[in-house]
Amino acid sequence: MPAERLQKIIAAVGVASRRKAEDLIVSGRVVVNGQVVTELGTKADPEQDHIRVDGKLLQGPERFTYVALNKPKGYVTTVSDEKKRPTVMDLVKKVKGRVYPVGRLDWASEGLLLMTNDGALANALMKAASNVAKTYVVKVAGQPDEAKLDKLRRGVSIAEKGGRRVRTAPAKIRLIREGDNPWLEVTIIEGRNRQVRKMFEEVGHHVEKIRRVQYGPLALDVPPGDWRNLTLLEVAKLKTAASGPKLTLPPSAPVPTHPPKVYTTKPERVAKSPNRSRSSRSPKFSRSEKRLRSSKPLASEKPAFASRSPKNSRFKPSRPPKRGRD
Repeated sequence: MPAERLQKIIAAVGVASRRKAEDLIVSGRVVVNGQVVTELGTKADPEQDHIRVDGKLLQGPERFTYVALNKPKGYVTTVSDEKKRPTVMDLVKKVKGRVYPVGRLDWASEGLLLMTNDGALANALMKAASNVAKTYVVKVAGQPDEAKLDKLRRGVSIAEKGGRRVRTAPAKIRLIREGDNPWLEVTIIEGRNRQVRKMFEEVGHHVEKIRRVQYGPLALDVPPGDWRNLTLLEVAKLKTAASGPKLTLPPSAPVPTHPPKVYTTKPERVAKSPNRSRSSRSPKFSRSEKRLRSSKPLASEKPAFASRSPKNSRFKPSRPPKRGRD
């Protein structure tokens, strides 16, 4: 590692700010390889040189480690156990640096467990406001019907430690294997103690097996009891997920599968004037009278007067006047 200025090294470790570190150097409280340094601008290598401030040896900035572990059944998610049961720490003894579990999986649960010494990231992931999705594969006793699954999807009331009841957030649930004891995929955004087990107990079904297969952007891809280091891209995605949900627009209305009906508006009726007399209204005509009034009668029809015989005619010819006798 290239040599850097002493005040920058002291500030990076967290002993003091860079300006305060300059005061420590000038006052003779910094020792490098047994020699007191009082000149500003003096450089040192934090990996090769021994640097002491007020007699305390500086440790280099801590390097964070991120591990994805496939926890098998029969291990407790804790650093130490009073009952002397196996812990997840027994599975990561070969990891460089001391790491701690993020969240927990109970003794009978299996699957993906994140372990790290990055306290800031661990706290951010475990906050309820982060809403980091966790996906489980669950085997339940009996066949829950669709009504029960819909109830779980909407959220149910479960009991917490001390008897207090809380309502779970909406969950995603889908059937992945049918049977007398089916397998379901359950995705939740909370991390309450034994939450998935308690949710199914509320609808009358016992969870026989449970395995976490995804934690945020991480997917389970190592055999039981094994672990691997995360990549830089995976760490970056975890930090993005821990920053909390982003504001999104509400979902748009579903597109109809059939063309919408077209409704035509009827012309508005003209309101009748209360002062309008019956004599001013237009006269009503019968169908035959309308034909007679039309300017162009139908060719197939004969004039109305041609169909009448003289016998039946209402108009009789006038008689000639009588002549007087000569």
